[in-house]
Amino acid sequence: MPGTPRKKATIAGPKGKKAAPKPPVEQLERLQALIVATLEDDKAEEIVVLDLAGRASFADRMIIATGLADRQIAAMATHLEEKLREAGFRKPLIEGANGADWVLIDAGDIIVHLFKPEARTLYGLEKMWAAELDEAGAEE
Repeated sequence: MPGTPRKKATIAGPKGKKAAPKPPVEQLERLQALIVATLEDDKAEEIVVLDLAGRASFADRMIIATGLADRQIAAMATHLEEKLREAGFRKPLIEGANGADWVLIDAGDIIVHLFKPEARTLYGLEKMWAAELDEAGAEE
């Protein structure tokens, strides 16, 4: 395996810690459905769900959505936090909810990105995590 010892250690992950057990598929699907429904209720636009299973260690899914204004995005994050708590999921970690172009919500096995349209275009997360890129890399 090419790479420096530091890169190899980074890829391998921390020593002595076991990976958290994966949630049952039903629970993941329930979490995803709740998140998407809540975003739709809050008039989020262009909701995209990306499957990260086997491609990322930090989450199994990523949901990306667009809001038109800071207040809408902050309200979506707040409503999502409330709905997750009511449904019995753990409290999500929220970053950037104080008037930013991008809010990140860590709901455990699903990461949610809420963007203003310009920021979504600038960061291009869909392109970065697209399955087509993995397939193109495998052909080379």
